[in-house]
Amino acid sequence: MWGAAALVLVYLILRLLGPILMPFALASVFAYIGDPLVDRLEERKLGRTPAVALVFVGLTLVTALGVLITLPLLLDQTQLLIQRLYGFVAWVQESGLPALRQYFDLPEQSSVNTAKEALSKHWSAAGGLLMYVWQQVSGSSAAVLTWLANMTLVPVVTFYLLRDWDHMMARIRALLPRRVEPKVVGIARECDEILGAFARGQFMVMLSLALVYMAGLWLVGLDLALVLGLIAGLASIVPYLGFIVGILAAGLAAYFQFDSWWPLLGVAGVFGAGQVLESVYLTPTLVGDKIGLHPVIVIFAVLAGGQLFGFLGILLALPAAAVIKVMVLHAHEAYQSSDFYAAAGDVKESPE
Repeated sequence: MWGAAALVLVYLILRLLGPILMPFALASVFAYIGDPLVDRLEERKLGRTPAVALVFVGLTLVTALGVLITLPLLLDQTQLLIQRLYGFVAWVQESGLPALRQYFDLPEQSSVNTAKEALSKHWSAAGGLLMYVWQQVSGSSAAVLTWLANMTLVPVVTFYLLRDWDHMMARIRALLPRRVEPKVVGIARECDEILGAFARGQFMVMLSLALVYMAGLWLVGLDLALVLGLIAGLASIVPYLGFIVGILAAGLAAYFQFDSWWPLLGVAGVFGAGQVLESVYLTPTLVGDKIGLHPVIVIFAVLAGGQLFGFLGILLALPAAAVIKVMVLHAHEAYQSSDFYAAAGDVKESPE
């Protein structure tokens, strides 16, 4: 009873504080990832604060170097992608829609003059539409500014969380009732092992697939190889999503770039090889069976997290699913060790 009420209360609080939780959630993830590095530096007789500063500066330099190297290429590819999208829209208007009208015997589109007359007759509605568009644009600008302000909090919160991480964990452990403290600590260690395996393994899988897709699309000759390969690699956090998004986007880009069907076969070969490499080697080697989440569970977790908590829910869906898996396994073990389960077995096996 009290447990269910506490879960409902936590859910309501998360829903109300959702807009401001993003930088703190990201900072917690970065602090969790960086804590083992800081602990290793402490083992070498380095103080906690200097160790945190060294790890923080190192990660910042690596991130900045990666951004400086890839950002110009990504900007060029993004600009080219926008140009290709404009070309695709023009093709749809000039060739695609007329072909569909002819095939399905649909009426022709109204002329420009007819549209102008309709607009002049419904000027008030058009004014309302313009006001709506302006509100959306201004709201988007405010959202961008809010996002930038939140992102500036991430390094600050990460530094303080990383510095006090062990102290906070010790405080939480001290608050646990002594009777359940060993069991809770054991479960927490199992969750830590699973989350560590997921964070390291899944990141390496995504990075490897992104490199494979970028190299393969570059060999095919696709102009958008970098940005499409990177998008497909990042989307591979959800099973088969990177393959589906990548092959559709790259296939469409190859269709408009080349006059031959052979590049489309090359794109299909690149993503087919990437999918086989992920299933046969990357995921078993880098992630292994420590997480053991079924693909259907992964897809459901991501969709449920997005539905409940937006982008924050998508970000934390798989780690939360891994932790819930550990909880369910321990609950199942406790159930099988309970008197209720033993009594049910006795009743089932008793002769009629």
